[in-house]
Amino acid sequence: MSTDEPESNAIANLLKDEGLVSQEQIVFAQRIRAKLTEEKPLLSVLKELGYVDDQAVQATLEKRRPDVRLGSLLVELGILDPQDLQIAIDLQNQNPDSKAKLGEVLVEHHFIDERALTELLGTQLGFEIIEPKLGDLDQKLLTRTNAAWMLQNEFLPIRAEGDAIVVAFADPMNSSHTKNAEDALGMSVIPAIASRSSILMLISKLESKARPKTQSIDETTVTEIVDLILEAAANQGASDIHIEPMSDRIRIRFRRDGVLIVHEDLPRELIQPLSNRIKIMCEADIAERRRHQDARLLFTMGETEIDMRVSIYVTIHGEKIVLRLLNRTRQVDALSDIGMAPQVLDRFLLDALERPSGVILITGPTGSGKTSTLYSAIHHIMTPEISIITAEEPIEYVIDGIGQCSIDASLGRGFDETLKQIVRQDPDVIVIGEIRDATSAGTAIQAALTGHKVLTTFHTEDTIGGLVRLLNMNIEAFLVSSTVVSVLAQRLLRRVCESCATPYRLTPGDLRRLGYVGNELKGANMRIGRGCIACRHTGYQGRLAIFELLLMDAQIRDAILNRRTAFEIRSLARESSGMLSLLEDGIVKASRGLTTVSEIVRMLPRLDKPRPLEELYRLSGVEE
Repeated sequence: MSTDEPESNAIANLLKDEGLVSQEQIVFAQRIRAKLTEEKPLLSVLKELGYVDDQAVQATLEKRRPDVRLGSLLVELGILDPQDLQIAIDLQNQNPDSKAKLGEVLVEHHFIDERALTELLGTQLGFEIIEPKLGDLDQKLLTRTNAAWMLQNEFLPIRAEGDAIVVAFADPMNSSHTKNAEDALGMSVIPAIASRSSILMLISKLESKARPKTQSIDETTVTEIVDLILEAAANQGASDIHIEPMSDRIRIRFRRDGVLIVHEDLPRELIQPLSNRIKIMCEADIAERRRHQDARLLFTMGETEIDMRVSIYVTIHGEKIVLRLLNRTRQVDALSDIGMAPQVLDRFLLDALERPSGVILITGPTGSGKTSTLYSAIHHIMTPEISIITAEEPIEYVIDGIGQCSIDASLGRGFDETLKQIVRQDPDVIVIGEIRDATSAGTAIQAALTGHKVLTTFHTEDTIGGLVRLLNMNIEAFLVSSTVVSVLAQRLLRRVCESCATPYRLTPGDLRRLGYVGNELKGANMRIGRGCIACRHTGYQGRLAIFELLLMDAQIRDAILNRRTAFEIRSLARESSGMLSLLEDGIVKASRGLTTVSEIVRMLPRLDKPRPLEELYRLSGVEE
């Protein structure tokens, strides 16, 4: 197969060489493919035309294994987009000294799942798929080679079959690896396929069994490892650090832009030293290994002090540690800069924040940006003429001019006691970091009844869910309807990387997933990120907020008093006040190229059919 052969034609040409399709059929299929509105691989078109079937394709691939290239296979089977393949090849070529294979790059950068890749190659190329386990390995075969040679060639001898040995390879198409395995084992080899991670894990276990146990791990080394992990997370803008003990290693992952990404793996022997070091830093009980623990950690990096909330969770493999990074010195964004649509922002300012009293709820799941929006709202209403007092756990932003209290039950500053004391501080505005239970909900309602303005956050899926959850906490319907001023729900979606953004044409599948038909999204300028160095080849850089604002007008209050269903209240809000749903706000922002359809589908609830794009622009105040 020539090296300059188009990736999209490679398997089709193999079929032609085997006499299964003609050149005329390939040309006709190419013409049909060019007229399709939805992009399809040439092989799929050949199948749909009835020129070839799956059995013929599989037989050809098995017969012509040496001529099959992984990239061609994935693209022509519709597993990988040609653009993604090119990105992966560029990544592979960025470091000429690296020996990373294309499959490794595709898995490492999440273009394809490793298990799916293994099953695909095994099925299409006719290799036996093996999930190797330590107890299943033939110890006599293992004595014929060594761990270093198996690691270098990524193989494991599984079992003898007659005069040959079944050997699991990470890449059975690599002729050099199969030859080296035959030379080492002294017998012919029957190649099989297993995931690269499972092969490397078992080789590591074989090495650890053969290696004498070290006496101790240097304390300075562990300290340096922990400091490097914390510094790397801070430098990369991570919001969370996950230190996860596993059966064979410690996995370190960072949450960046709302998505967990593997940072590095460490030897399993470091589980206890790492746990002890972090416990010492956050003053947790170092002797306690049977119970979960919560703590706080202050880490100094240069001139910056980073506050971290530490959660230690006992698992079967050891203590899993999650650290939430809270940079208390960061600036509070103005409300006009957090991404609200113009019409939504105007209504939130005029009909919610400027009201003299009542409860303003900001809702969403963990990590949706509720606290940032809460502090932007506080910053907007803060003046020398009013007194603002807070009860928070933890304090994520420090703002001069307001009375902030950090909840600490061990010092007698629990939520219940603090909320009782707040009303005695003559506040105009009360900020409750989070409504957690019926007590905190009741306190917020009672404070609003006595003429205070109350701002708080709440864990619910959407705006209507916030009202329903208050009712389920046994707060009387008349209290909810008379005190709640507004509910603002939000999410954070990944933003398209500006350095590698490219136009994107919606497919029929995209329209169906969003709930549209026909030309209801006419005028949308969708974009996706191709992946580049600036965005670490994810196609995304940074995040943007998506909002849904429910304002309590007379019709909504009456619906709550009459215990109408969540569906009925939502429909009423859409009709009476033109409420823009989370899905619809996401569609508006995706139509302007700020985020992608895949992010909308991944993150936003789809509770109602969205309205046409033209109407959404009108409701949001965004110019077309």
